Amino acid sequence: MAKSPTHYLCQSCGYQTVGWMGRCPDCGEWASLLEERATNERDRGRRIVTSSASHCATPITAVDSGALNRVSTGLAELDRVLGGGIVPGSFVLLSGDPGIGKSTLLLQASMQIAQKDGVVLYVSGEESLQQTRSRASRLGPLSDRLLLLPETSLQMILEQTDRIRPTILVIDSIQTITSEDLESPPGSFSQVREAAVGLMALAKEKGISTVIIGHITKEGAIAGPKAMEHLVDTVVFMEGEGHQIHRLLRTVKNRFGPTPEVGVFEMTASGLQELANPSEVFLAQRPSGAPGSVVIPTLEGSRPLLVELQALVAAPSAPISRRVFNGVESNRGILLLAVLEKRLGLPLSACDVYVNVVGGIRVGETAADLGIAAAVLSSARNLPLDPGLCVFGEIGLAGEIRAVPMAERRLEEAARLGLSCCLMPRHNLDRRQPDFPSLRVSGLRTLEELTERLKIRQAVGSHD
Repeated sequence: MAKSPTHYLCQSCGYQTVGWMGRCPDCGEWASLLEERATNERDRGRRIVTSSASHCATPITAVDSGALNRVSTGLAELDRVLGGGIVPGSFVLLSGDPGIGKSTLLLQASMQIAQKDGVVLYVSGEESLQQTRSRASRLGPLSDRLLLLPETSLQMILEQTDRIRPTILVIDSIQTITSEDLESPPGSFSQVREAAVGLMALAKEKGISTVIIGHITKEGAIAGPKAMEHLVDTVVFMEGEGHQIHRLLRTVKNRFGPTPEVGVFEMTASGLQELANPSEVFLAQRPSGAPGSVVIPTLEGSRPLLVELQALVAAPSAPISRRVFNGVESNRGILLLAVLEKRLGLPLSACDVYVNVVGGIRVGETAADLGIAAAVLSSARNLPLDPGLCVFGEIGLAGEIRAVPMAERRLEEAARLGLSCCLMPRHNLDRRQPDFPSLRVSGLRTLEELTERLKIRQAVGSHD
């Protein structure tokens, strides 16, 4: 028998070569080329699941555009992220840091679906039957319609799924699945790609909704070939700090619903609990009368959230001043500090500056600029802000305050939580008439107007 051909495949980008090299010439990664041996091409096309129907071109006007019959997961926050539930035949990828709660979330959803007469096949390549049962026992009532399969063979998984025909197939995780057609190790570029293609074909041909868990690299990207993200219908990230109890579920791709969308959970001893009113939870422990604390209304997808942003301006602890940003993009934060120093004369280059979004939340939009500026000004002058104040707006390099999208949604959330006043871009205010009697709204054009509204203009000018 002829020996199977050998090649070297980059585990980072998929570059293939016949000889080993210390560094991948395509992506530049060191020691990423691993030897792989494949069987003959005529054997590699094997699939347990094949389609017998002949596919013909169809006029677009003849295609049924009826509503999608989604399957509810029983978790409202997860349904929100997925666009209302799981679409039959869809292929969903869930990823996140190790230990963040991915398996717990999908096991909870599987138990909820099984309770509602849906059959769920939960394939675990990382845990034994006893381990999965032990974890499920603390999450809620069990059901005979939740089937566990401790298997890593792609062919066996496809065969069992075709026989059982579950409502939902859960794979935990895609990096543990191996194909008999390949001799490369589990988790390698080729194995992950082969498993993803096989499971995608199963989902589309048999109409079985499939949810897979994917690991991430040390850089925070989804491990495996980038093509896997293109294959799936929905990509969901679970975010949160390891020492925090809050978890954010964020959609970055969704062919069947809005994107980006976000769901909020709290990790407890009995699993992940949904937070129907996350803004109230994030502001529950806000200190009263503390300089450097301000509330910002941020948007996660279409969902407004009120979060507390804190800043601390302190004497330098080293010859070179420090800049630490948690929950906001560091380059954006450094840019804003430079604008404050240039336009308002704040001597921030001689100070350590720390900025933190409380609760482990990450705010990526530029609408947080005005909140960062207000918190830094408050801390630098040791003057607390009005506890009923919230601010939002983008700051330009000239010190101008620019409009941001969906201002009405932000104001509505601020009024609902009982805040009394809001500072926002003047351009947003000019385009609408505030209709929240309990919320006093003021529009700003420049950073100088911000210092006047915060009543710290005199303090800024008197700094020595």
